[in-house]
Amino acid sequence: MSKSVYVETFGCQMNKSDSEHMLGLLDEIGYVQTDSVKKADLMILNTCAIRENAEDKLYSYLGVWRRYKDARPGAMIAVGGCVAQDSGENFVKRVPYVDLVFGTHNLHRLPELVMQASKSDVPVVEVYQELPDDLPELPVIRQNPHSAFVSIIYGCDYNCTYCIVPYVRGREKSREPQVLLNEIQELSDADYKEVILLGQNVTAYGHDLNPVTHLGELIELVDAKTDIKRIRFLTGHPRDLKVEIIDSIKRTPTACEYFHIPIQAGDNRTLRRMARGYQVDFYKRVVEQIRDRIPNAAITTDLIVGFPGETEEEFLNTIRLVEELAFDACNTAAYSPRPHTPSANWPDQVSEHEKNERLRMLNTVVSEVSLRCNKRYLGRTYDVLVEGRSERNPERMTGRTRTNKLVNFEGDESLTGQLVDVEITAANPWALRGRLLNQQDKQDLKGVHECALSHN
Repeated sequence: MSKSVYVETFGCQMNKSDSEHMLGLLDEIGYVQTDSVKKADLMILNTCAIRENAEDKLYSYLGVWRRYKDARPGAMIAVGGCVAQDSGENFVKRVPYVDLVFGTHNLHRLPELVMQASKSDVPVVEVYQELPDDLPELPVIRQNPHSAFVSIIYGCDYNCTYCIVPYVRGREKSREPQVLLNEIQELSDADYKEVILLGQNVTAYGHDLNPVTHLGELIELVDAKTDIKRIRFLTGHPRDLKVEIIDSIKRTPTACEYFHIPIQAGDNRTLRRMARGYQVDFYKRVVEQIRDRIPNAAITTDLIVGFPGETEEEFLNTIRLVEELAFDACNTAAYSPRPHTPSANWPDQVSEHEKNERLRMLNTVVSEVSLRCNKRYLGRTYDVLVEGRSERNPERMTGRTRTNKLVNFEGDESLTGQLVDVEITAANPWALRGRLLNQQDKQDLKGVHECALSHN
């Protein structure tokens, strides 16, 4: 008899991808996904350790889940992901009613561990310290039938002084191009429109392979060998975004004109203390290389405020950088001290009040700049991959442009998964509004273009 499993995912796209593999693995031993945590035989929390508030949130969830477990004899709670990788045995000391703790490096062992936990009177804890050299390919149950996550590189070789990722995800390990191509070909055969190539440092892809390759070559290979309509990638390090990668994206029709390049701070001293390995001028040159080659590209970034020792002037340098480079969007956060990171123990911590004030000011500027960027889309028509109904306004459909702009427009659910033409009619800092073009609109638009060409 099949059992049910519910997975709650915190954190980045890599965690979301891991959760899809958890579902695939458990399907092989008879667990069927359910949308109701209250009715699940197995409740899995896939955790994120990047910020303290994400870690605090998981304990709140577990407190609620304990009641669900007590109400269903035989139900189990499992915790995986980055917090589990970090905490190991210590996790069950704090939360003794959890049945299973597993790490990021032994995800492939999940079916065996679940079966072991179901027969054990004590919590089962298994956390590998390193990724196995012979990591098997994992089954997957994807949560989006049109756009798919594909992990191409695991881990990170940088040692930023604020970041716990290398500790919980390990060192960089690229997957072989042919293995990736086989996976993406299956997605193409299943009529997926888009793949999102993932990695903690996706722009470092291929440097550890023999022969050495790079992300751009992989993107061109996917374009040449499959019918995938869009290729994206997340998230890279500025030092690894080589000109060769940008040039590959420029000449590859299916490669989206979208670059997420975290800078983290706009001040050289702060960057040095973060151990980012570059200065502001280097980052500006990377942005210039993108915009020189792909003028319509969207560029987004990550920013941290209140890093230990950050002065008011250094913070204002970050504000100035946002205004100068005109990012399409920024993921912003107040600095959060994490275990196993050098900066967590530095004496010059910025107060919570000051961090929150700086974050508020930064978000105001980011919104103003994003609005200016989005207004450039007004009156133009863009190719939109329809994702489904808008959560905020169910009367509208929502989708994304090639530059990853969220677009809301009037339409029906039959459009889900299709690529449609939408004329942009309104903009705010976070999304665009548009009008779905019908066949007559397209004919009229084509006539205007042909007329303009004849006059030229």
